[in-house]
Amino acid sequence: MSAFKRYIVEGILEAILRNMPVFQVIIGPRQVGKTTAAKQIIERFPYDSIYASADAPLPAEPDWIDGQWRLAVQKAETTGKPVLLVLDEIQKVPNWSGSLKALWDQRTVDIRLLILGSSALLIHQGLTESLAGRFYLHRFTHWSLPECKKAFGWSLNDWFYFGGYPGGEVFKADDFQWKQYISNALVETVISKDVLQLHPITKPALLHNLFGLAATFPSQIFSYNKMLGQLQEAGNTTTVAHYLRILGQAYLVTGLELFSLGQIRKRGSSPKLILWNNALINGLSLKSYEQTLADPVWWGRVVENAVGAYLLNAFAGKPVSMTYWRKRSAEVDFVLQSGTDVVALEIKSGRQGKVSGLQAFKNEYKKSRTMIIGGNGIPLEEFLSIPPEQLIFG
Repeated sequence: MSAFKRYIVEGILEAILRNMPVFQVIIGPRQVGKTTAAKQIIERFPYDSIYASADAPLPAEPDWIDGQWRLAVQKAETTGKPVLLVLDEIQKVPNWSGSLKALWDQRTVDIRLLILGSSALLIHQGLTESLAGRFYLHRFTHWSLPECKKAFGWSLNDWFYFGGYPGGEVFKADDFQWKQYISNALVETVISKDVLQLHPITKPALLHNLFGLAATFPSQIFSYNKMLGQLQEAGNTTTVAHYLRILGQAYLVTGLELFSLGQIRKRGSSPKLILWNNALINGLSLKSYEQTLADPVWWGRVVENAVGAYLLNAFAGKPVSMTYWRKRSAEVDFVLQSGTDVVALEIKSGRQGKVSGLQAFKNEYKKSRTMIIGGNGIPLEEFLSIPPEQLIFG
């Protein structure tokens, strides 16, 4: 795994070597290779570098950034050469953006700065509130099918099941160990470190159970009232909707809203639950790899979620909205909108009892386009191997 270099690494390294007037920022989920990429960049940086991580058992002190910066300055003053400073999980440091702003604006030596974080909300808040115009953002997404094929030799079904966390590759041959890794090293770590420690969560049990519900019912539409009934927890729909947004900001699960052209979509519309990585589904499921493939209804949900996750990752941070559509018995799996361009997608995976809504959607939104993925449409493997903006909006 350490030898595999994700495509985005070269672009970040080039920006650092060019000494651009902004510093570089990497955000993305845990365990997708952000730190590995940073160390690959360090290996190829021709001068001295410093790597430090705030992801420690004890919270980092407010002056942690200042200490690392002073070390970099000392190296630069001693050598007369540039120094690369890499600060990992920076959102864990109190007032990190304010501290960094002061140091960056007052720098007198050549410090090339790279910061990494796994909380989209906290990183974005710090960047937009204090550091506007001073950074360039790079998104590290969950691993795609082509990356997993190239790095590990995975098949399409492997990717649908294992989801693409590279750290899980060593456990792939033992389903029980792999599920333990996903549950303990990923899900619990993200919820405890990136959600509960960093957000004011008054009902942690409700948040835990909400994620478990989403993993049990992937790519399904749930009203917030129905969620509360399933969770059997004290709470209200506003709290559940808020917690679902927080889980999305931690790259765990997103609730897609109902599509409505030319109208403001209501936050209260029943969300469609899409997990950002299929490992988050199958790692918590009691079904084995073989049992998952043998269950056509469940497999249909797994495949549909995988396509949804691929689209969420591909369009994160881009001016593309992703929703679903349903009217009476007609349903469209995903609706993508970029400007006035609207494309409705139906995912064919062999799932029974699913009524196609593409024609009904086309009848209502006559300027829209429709696409079928799988079945007699674009083959699933082909669709998942090409940047979706080329196929959908190209």
